[in-house]
Amino acid sequence: MAHLRGLRPQDLRALWPDLPLDDRMARRIQARLIWRDADDLEGVPGLSRAAARELLRRGRTTRLAVVERQSSQVDPFVKYLFRAGDGQVFEAVRIPLERPRWSVCVSSQVGCALGCVFCETGRLGFTRNLQAWEMVEQVLTIRREGPERPVTGVVFQGQGEPLQNYDNVIRAAEVLRDPCGARVRGDRITISTAGVLPMIERYTDEGHPYRLILSLTSAIPEKRARLMPIGQAFAVPDLMDAMRRHAARHGGPVHVAWVLMAGVNTGPEEAHALARLLAGTAVRVSVIDVNDLTGRFRRASDEERGTFLSALAAEGLPFVRRYSGGPDIHAACGMLAARRA
Repeated sequence: MAHLRGLRPQDLRALWPDLPLDDRMARRIQARLIWRDADDLEGVPGLSRAAARELLRRGRTTRLAVVERQSSQVDPFVKYLFRAGDGQVFEAVRIPLERPRWSVCVSSQVGCALGCVFCETGRLGFTRNLQAWEMVEQVLTIRREGPERPVTGVVFQGQGEPLQNYDNVIRAAEVLRDPCGARVRGDRITISTAGVLPMIERYTDEGHPYRLILSLTSAIPEKRARLMPIGQAFAVPDLMDAMRRHAARHGGPVHVAWVLMAGVNTGPEEAHALARLLAGTAVRVSVIDVNDLTGRFRRASDEERGTFLSALAAEGLPFVRRYSGGPDIHAACGMLAARRA
């Protein structure tokens, strides 16, 4: 049975062509269920009670259960633990922004199949893909519980590899962007990938408006393959070619994320290798300190980090040091493991 919050207005019409749903009516229905976050179809202009009953009979409006909310004591981040109807659990993070606004870090899978050695989610293994409505509902729940600020951003960077759940992630992004959905601007939706090359190429060909960021972490192929096993399947130069093509079509720089680890990927040779790969291409490197609960990988010291950032600057590579909040509640990047406090 289709879940109504995982559908765009055009999907609603196509799914049940026998129902009296023109474009305007489909938009009104989805605005009621998603933008207004209602569980019923009361008061939808022009929708008969019989049609409303039939829609709710054919489609679901069930919610995710919130198992736990944890508020950080060091910053305003909040982590949510959700449970789906089949008992599977996964997490999302409410991120405070300036002005003030919220952004939501959304999970796309239960667990993850990629096994990046520095990531707690990767140690879980893969259980299943999340459906589009389960991603949309993560955002709606956080919006519902924080009405004092609007949700203006969504990052598909929680548990899972978004491009291994491509169709559901794109559908969720479209619902969240839709004027009848969550009304999040396309350029405020980010999809992060560890580098699933065929899906990057498909994404570019389809021309989506969302920001795509490649979690690279090392520009040296052998090292990257050790840290991120997906590097054994897709070569770094091929990924860079795909990201360069994406940036040329989408506009803007190539976005690269770099999980910084002491003594691992902080040397000037890394900055030089990255500059060589992206010569002549605008780039923006987001540097994120590692968060490893096992202690195997440590954060770089201020001196070591500064040396690496100076090396990036010397190579002409613009960078931003990205804050990853909520480490005390295991909400920071690489720490999501769907565990209760």
